[in-house]
Amino acid sequence: MQQQTVKEFSIDDGIGLHSGNIAKLRFLPAKENTGIVFRRVDLENKPEIKALYSNVVDTKNSTNLGFDGKMYVRTIEHLMCGLYMAGVDNAIVEIDNEEMPIFDGSASIFSEMFKKDKIIAQNAPRKFLKVKKAAGFTDNNGNTVSIKPYNNGLKVNFEIEFPSPIVGHQMFSAKIDNDIYQKEIMDSRTFCEKYQVDYLQSIGLAKGGSLDNAVVLDGDKILNPGGLRHEKECVNHKVLDIIGDMYTSGYHIIGEITASKTGHFHSNELLKILFSDTENYEII
Repeated sequence: MQQQTVKEFSIDDGIGLHSGNIAKLRFLPAKENTGIVFRRVDLENKPEIKALYSNVVDTKNSTNLGFDGKMYVRTIEHLMCGLYMAGVDNAIVEIDNEEMPIFDGSASIFSEMFKKDKIIAQNAPRKFLKVKKAAGFTDNNGNTVSIKPYNNGLKVNFEIEFPSPIVGHQMFSAKIDNDIYQKEIMDSRTFCEKYQVDYLQSIGLAKGGSLDNAVVLDGDKILNPGGLRHEKECVNHKVLDIIGDMYTSGYHIIGEITASKTGHFHSNELLKILFSDTENYEII
């Protein structure tokens, strides 16, 4: 299996979920073994930052890249999921503001655009991260995420529990392939309770949030006119997020992830632990 990059193209402007800023994206091809690199074209000298777990500086409600303690690109997880599932190994992502557009709150627009003859095969073989030993992280509340050997690609088991009667207890367990991704995961949107929106906006987040880009729950009601896209859309979206977050490993993963009530912070901690010991993995 060969590495792949993208053809040069731009997409329509979109609003950032948390910042409320409008940003435009332009995708450029990159050489073999470059990885995914974000370039802030609105800043002096157009600084670049690689989409790696070690460059994640904040995980509050999204995955955010930066250096020297300063954020440079926010909310990358949906695009990273789309790139992972499209098999894009190398690309330059130019952005003219601090936050990725949220679009409809899922990975649909990213996955759809990479279907339209935007992929270029390269000469170098793809590199995979194969998990050799189990590794895990558990927070102070008992929420846990782990990864262990699994020889048949990437498998994700995810469990969520929310007080909302609409969400409640949901579970997902499957090998991640294009079929299940397109049927259940790709268009599953980010979600929250109305009171959470009010709180996030009070602390300067969710400025760009609306019913156009998130599922908003209010007690036993779904405020979105069309309701849910899938019966388990909420847990499906958490799977979407973890696929994108785990791509900050820099590799396609051969292993099995199990997560219970976790988010971006936990995924980043898992990658730190995984990479802390070379006995945990091999690059093949």
